Amino acid sequence: MEPLYLSQQALDRLTAELKERTTSRRKEITLRIEEARAHGDLSENAEYDAAKNEQGQNEGRVRQLEDMIKRAVVVEAAASDGVTPGCLVELRYDGDDDTTTYLYGSIEERHDTFEVLSTSSPLGVALLGKKPPARVTYQGPRRELAVELVGVRAL
Repeated sequence: MEPLYLSQQALDRLTAELKERTTSRRKEITLRIEEARAHGDLSENAEYDAAKNEQGQNEGRVRQLEDMIKRAVVVEAAASDGVTPGCLVELRYDGDDDTTTYLYGSIEERHDTFEVLSTSSPLGVALLGKKPPARVTYQGPRRELAVELVGVRAL
């Protein structure tokens, strides 16, 4: 089982979402299914179909959340000068003069200022452990791409 690196804030948010989906949302969906059943013929009951579909989506997300929480490893601010989960990475793409800064971590991390660069993406895998200045290549959808790792810092 591969660890999922999360900030404490992200883990708390996922835990709260799991609690909400397994309590109030589950009850709400169950009530809607019961109400739709009361309308009679289920074969042509759009409300019933919609409620059952929502129930399936909710239960799928519950399983996903349970798995993520089970695999979660809470990371603090980066403790090294290399790329590790929870740090900010500053990259310069080939042919570009400007740099872009990303939060390096799980896609479940949400940040108001920085986009998340997933640790499991091709670029994320290529960056792990690298120290600036470094030129990193990774396989894109059609060709090999390269970026320059300009900086690494704690969030």
